[in-house]
Amino acid sequence: MAGKFEIYKDRGGKHRFRLKAGNGEIILTSQGYSAKRGCANGIESVRKNAASAANFEKKESGSNKFMFNLKAANKQVIGTSQSYTSSSGRDNGIRSVQRSAPGAKVVEA
Repeated sequence: MAGKFEIYKDRGGKHRFRLKAGNGEIILTSQGYSAKRGCANGIESVRKNAASAANFEKKESGSNKFMFNLKAANKQVIGTSQSYTSSSGRDNGIRSVQRSAPGAKVVEA
């Protein structure tokens, strides 16, 4: 099953997207956008930038939690992962974004 981008409105009325893997797990979430068009542009940026491992910023918190940000060429964060309990889980999340994003369909949640 292929991944998908879900566009939705948060409680504050901002447009957001989340990228779900084929198994339905959320692997990347966006910032809030005031316009739906901005949200769509964010999805295109994920598709474009997910191919390069250099665009993923790996992070570790002081409480042994691991996560990553996907950044555009201008170094702006375009998506953030969930927290993982291991660095290998985080790295699998990155690979999942790289596999899922290019062909993921866009749906309204």
